[in-house]
Amino acid sequence: MSKIAVLGATGSIGTSALEVIESNKDKFSISLLAADSNSKKIFQQCLKFNPRYVYLRNNTAAKELKKTLSTKNLRTVIIDESELLEIISLPEVDIVIAGIVGIAGLKLVHKAAESGKRILLANKESYVVAGELLNDLAKANKATIFPIDSEHSAIHQCISGEKNIGKNIYKLILTGSGGPLLNVSLKNFPNITPEEAVSHPIWSMGKKISIDSATMMNKGLEVIEAKWLFNLSPEKIDILVHPEGIIHSMVEFKDASIIAQMSVPDMKIPIAYGLGFPNRIESNSERLRLEQLENLSFFRPDLEKFPCIKIAREALESGGTATALLNAANEEAVSAFLDKKIKFTQIFEIISFVMDKNPIKAVKEIGCILEADRQGRESSVNRINKINGSIS
Repeated sequence: MSKIAVLGATGSIGTSALEVIESNKDKFSISLLAADSNSKKIFQQCLKFNPRYVYLRNNTAAKELKKTLSTKNLRTVIIDESELLEIISLPEVDIVIAGIVGIAGLKLVHKAAESGKRILLANKESYVVAGELLNDLAKANKATIFPIDSEHSAIHQCISGEKNIGKNIYKLILTGSGGPLLNVSLKNFPNITPEEAVSHPIWSMGKKISIDSATMMNKGLEVIEAKWLFNLSPEKIDILVHPEGIIHSMVEFKDASIIAQMSVPDMKIPIAYGLGFPNRIESNSERLRLEQLENLSFFRPDLEKFPCIKIAREALESGGTATALLNAANEEAVSAFLDKKIKFTQIFEIISFVMDKNPIKAVKEIGCILEADRQGRESSVNRINKINGSIS
């Protein structure tokens, strides 16, 4: 029985992962649950899965959880951040599900790779800022990094069993629904509200990734992630808008064949694939009814409306700390937009400003990335404060 640590247990990825695990109780047990501050939800998860350890980043929430857990006869122990990093490295954890959003997950993914764990990666930001470093670390310590976001899981399924991937693949085709603003005119973008931008037509996600979908930065980040996951040049990684959200990505081979992965849009499917690989396990998801499909459409993204795709590709081409700067600026700008400090169109403006104003350096170790992240956030906050002052 595999022992699992779920990082981001109360978020959309963690919740879906626990549903899959519950459907396969004979195969998995929960060693660790980690989350930010939702003490009520993680308490209910503790009652159901009886983990050995639980971590909440927010100290007040952790105290609340400790109080409620004391009334129950559970084996669960509340741990702090240093203990969290240590436990991830111990034999008590076989599989790490990395579902924490943003750069916050990097240290944990780094520790899991250093410790030779099987990592199911939904935290794309870790690979965006440190893909090459994590690949080298995983190889040196015999760790496995396995994608469980829908697009990269789809690609993995399309190429599984293929030999000479570099020679036989003509291109990867990442698909995306286009998000909630696909059919909104560019002239209306400055007036988009956070409530409108998080209203995704297909997926139920957290606010940050929902805004990334609205700007289509998520596709730019996925190009970067795909480069490191599948060791392909950026020129071989394409993006198509697919509003129906049924085909989650495709691979075109040199013989002109295209293999696609299709399913209803449900994160439990790629998570089940990652947990079970090389076997298949029950996802407990709805099945796709092909006879009910009326249309599958595809077209290229409008880079004038969604310039974040282009700047993400430019960061990948620049190399070094460029992707860490990109990610830091995006996270800060998205947060400011959600807090109504800036306009929707100023997300890209802030990212562009940070990329122009900060030098790109070589990445030798994780400290280089964390320093670039700090610089990117500092530049972003300064720019946001200036913009916010002019708005108010």
